[in-house]
Amino acid sequence: MTGRRFDGRVVVVTGGARGLGRAYTELVGSLGASLLINDNGSALGGDGSDCGPAEQAVAELGAAGIEAVASTDSVATPEGGRAIVEAALDAYGRIDALICNAGNNRFAALDETSYEDFRAVLDVHMLGAFHVVRPAFAAMARAGYGRVVLTGSIGGLYTMPNTVNYAMSKSAMIGLNNAIAVEGADRGIKSNVILPGAVTRMAEGLDTSQYPPMGPELVAPMVGWLAHESCSVSGELYVAVAGRMARAFVTETRGIYRPEWSIDAVGESIDAIRDESERWTFHPCENGFGEHLARSFAMAGTGAGEGG
Repeated sequence: MTGRRFDGRVVVVTGGARGLGRAYTELVGSLGASLLINDNGSALGGDGSDCGPAEQAVAELGAAGIEAVASTDSVATPEGGRAIVEAALDAYGRIDALICNAGNNRFAALDETSYEDFRAVLDVHMLGAFHVVRPAFAAMARAGYGRVVLTGSIGGLYTMPNTVNYAMSKSAMIGLNNAIAVEGADRGIKSNVILPGAVTRMAEGLDTSQYPPMGPELVAPMVGWLAHESCSVSGELYVAVAGRMARAFVTETRGIYRPEWSIDAVGESIDAIRDESERWTFHPCENGFGEHLARSFAMAGTGAGEGG
């Protein structure tokens, strides 16, 4: 049994009727959360809509004693994003945590993908997250409290073939996460990114026969903690795959300083530029932007070269 509960808290989960989202709703709902389950019931590629999955999830959770209401609006439009947040506010009068999980995928090589397929994925993953975050952030700011969990992917960090739309969308979550965390810091709002690995319908077409056990239930505890009031971090990225939990982050080599550069000088110095023996890691919520500039400017001011 966990001591961390969600009694009195309202949690919105987009894409919450199936796969990872369903595991999240079941976990936080079993711990007392009141839920807004958003799912427009579209196919994996984002086509069509069906109110069935969201309504079925609400019915099944209700049978288990979990309070939940359904939303079938699409995150792909600003109007849909606002409607999702308004549905939670209408039902419960508040929104304490937002888990952005809605997703789709359309596989194609970079030089073969159509603009329609490219936008179809960006509209759901990248713009869809913003469409819901924007009104939710405003509601949280008024309340002076909030938790946001965005869904990134190792596909956004390292990328697979034939997924340019997905890779770009998921890497964009890093910037959105930083913006929420930095601007929400003095308003009681924390935001983090989950990089989940689980076998769901998003894995259709992949050979998963050699994978270890990696169901959504192995990801849900990390998401639950990030959405909980006791979450102590913000502006960070967390991996959850096949029972492994880890933090991912962006870092830099120390690099080298010269008062003047040429193409040849870059080529001659590239090994020193890439040298990982000293790394600089900055945190967005700890003045990472300013610290990056300050330390870079300090090297210029001291004239520290390749050896200094």
